[in-house]
Amino acid sequence: MTQRRKVPFAGIVIALLTGAVMAFAGTNILLVLAAMLVWIASFWLAATPPPVSLPQQREGVQLTATGMADLIEHSGLPMFMLDGERIVVANAAAREAVGSHTLGQDARVLFRHPTAVELLSEPNGGSATIEGLTGPGSSWQMSRQPIDGRYSLIELVNRTAEIDVSRAHTDFVANASHELRTPLASIIGYVETLVDEGADLPAEQAKRFHVTVLREAKRLQSLVSDLMSLSRVEAEKHDHPREKLDFVGLAQRSARDGAGLDRQDRLDLAGLEGEILVRADEKQLEQLVRNLVDNALKYGEQGTPVSVAIERGERDMAVLTVRDRGEGIPAEHIPHLTRRFYRTDPGRSRAAGGTGLGLAIVKHIVERHRGRLDIASRVGEGTTVTVSLPIAD
Repeated sequence: MTQRRKVPFAGIVIALLTGAVMAFAGTNILLVLAAMLVWIASFWLAATPPPVSLPQQREGVQLTATGMADLIEHSGLPMFMLDGERIVVANAAAREAVGSHTLGQDARVLFRHPTAVELLSEPNGGSATIEGLTGPGSSWQMSRQPIDGRYSLIELVNRTAEIDVSRAHTDFVANASHELRTPLASIIGYVETLVDEGADLPAEQAKRFHVTVLREAKRLQSLVSDLMSLSRVEAEKHDHPREKLDFVGLAQRSARDGAGLDRQDRLDLAGLEGEILVRADEKQLEQLVRNLVDNALKYGEQGTPVSVAIERGERDMAVLTVRDRGEGIPAEHIPHLTRRFYRTDPGRSRAAGGTGLGLAIVKHIVERHRGRLDIASRVGEGTTVTVSLPIAD
């Protein structure tokens, strides 16, 4: 908006008086008029510009359910706005977690947990853990922040994964301790007998004890080796291998290593021909093939062949297949085979020298190589393990 400038009356009067004095003193009238004109005009030229009119600041936005909905809609955490005890806003994450039926519902009915109900009535807000909110085994951290005497904000943080990881670590330590303790107890028991009996122990029995101690020591060595391998694979799971390797040639060498000299005759490597390049960690890929071949030879029917083949599959994948002709695995066990220390028949697995970690190591190697692991089995027919890895460009 344009503002009018004020007329400088005082300055004009002074200029006129000064001109009159100059004229009375005999100065040329034209020179006096020119000086007065410049003087008066200078008042407008040197005048201070009018102040800029700034827009007034808006007052604070009043809290509304619509405004809060827009504010929290895209938050990654489930969030609710409560009007008293009634849910008036639920963002996208909240609707996905507990369903879209929550709007207008009483929050005490939705959460149902005694601790949550107690937190909802707490005037100063706070935080609590709610178990089983979205299903059995789920765990959520619930926080309530009062906004004013009427509205409050509820935030949920899913802690289920953290608890599952903690439980898995606890189970792993317990299982590893048990697996280590079993051969150690056997070794200690037999060695104590050998020490106590000494020369009084019959030679045949002493030899049998020594064989048992050696077998259990090797089992312990295998277990420690597998634990270290699993730890290394897990530590490198985010490091994508870059080295190009011939999968077919590597599988031939590793399959023979896994079979050993005494089981070479059971290997059928007719499906390993040509050359297929993949990006891989050579040692880990060799361990993968050795583990699969060793498992197939251990649990396949004695005297029956184990087939190993690699072919080009769909979507530029190299597909490794290891098949045995054994007793097969019941369907209910298949989803759990890659768990650490999981065994369908613990007695038979230990007798065969298994540590219960072979397929767990295979699964982590496949994941690191951005591949896929599939296990198919039929009771009485055998088991087929398939590993698919991306072919190198």
